[in-house]
Amino acid sequence: MALPRVFTGAPSILKQIYLRLSSSMSGSNVWSRTREKMRLFPELFAQCANEAAVYGKCVAATTTGTQELRKDLCAKEFEALKICFTNAAKKRAR
Repeated sequence: MALPRVFTGAPSILKQIYLRLSSSMSGSNVWSRTREKMRLFPELFAQCANEAAVYGKCVAATTTGTQELRKDLCAKEFEALKICFTNAAKKRAR
């Protein structure tokens, strides 16, 4: 699956998240709402590029070498990204 243009220059972790989520949603109507949300992801990502970059850098910095990402290491950055996505989605729904 090709990445939307908005992912150019994005941290690889965000590209992996997008590809993993979008490829896991094939098949039945059970996933139709989720697929629709995934179609919106590039648009929302574009509106939250700064927050996504900060979160991606935090994840990359905390997972150097063999270290695994642990819960709450990047909680502040994730919360900022989540708030941005939520606000962007609300704006789009209007």
